Amino acid sequence: MNGHPSAITELVVASHNPGKVRELADLLRPFGLAVLAAAELGLPEVSETETTFAGNSRLKALAAAKAAQLPALSDDSGLEVAALDGAPGVYSARWAGPRKDFLLAMQRVHDELAARKAWIDTGPVANFTAALCLAWPDGTAEVFEGKVFGRLVWPQRGSRGFGYDPMFLPDGSVHTFGEMEPEAKHAISHRARAFALLKARLGTIG
Repeated sequence: MNGHPSAITELVVASHNPGKVRELADLLRPFGLAVLAAAELGLPEVSETETTFAGNSRLKALAAAKAAQLPALSDDSGLEVAALDGAPGVYSARWAGPRKDFLLAMQRVHDELAARKAWIDTGPVANFTAALCLAWPDGTAEVFEGKVFGRLVWPQRGSRGFGYDPMFLPDGSVHTFGEMEPEAKHAISHRARAFALLKARLGTIG
């Protein structure tokens, strides 16, 4: 990213998911940036046509950066379940249907695992992956990826977080992401791990 301005003062979060926007805004707060959400700016949602988290994240960030003529940060993330061959993966949001009903999505994960007789006593192995992309209006972009590993629980527990959080129990914890206070989740989440890499990058341009 050589040649870009030495400081970022405004950043577009290229997401229409309120939960993601809130988490990213929380993570960005220490940088003192003016954080703008794509929905606030009237930016359209981008079709996620790539087959990887990194690819979809790059698509969204570049589209927002070009449309807003500002640096943009996007997130593409999802749940990967080993016994489902990595599904729902990049289709995690689509499993929630057009109404973004994640109770429905979690039920589908449970039912598909049950159909494969994959609900073991300790819970099916799973991980969350997050790919953050920082993009600029000139078309340059960098991707930062983080993962957190754990197991699934059923029935789901907790009402915090968003998406599949209530059914994900990270390794070493007795609380699901849905039960954790935001600060506790931020300390260990896939998004926080990706953000740690981004933070190091922002330190060289901020």
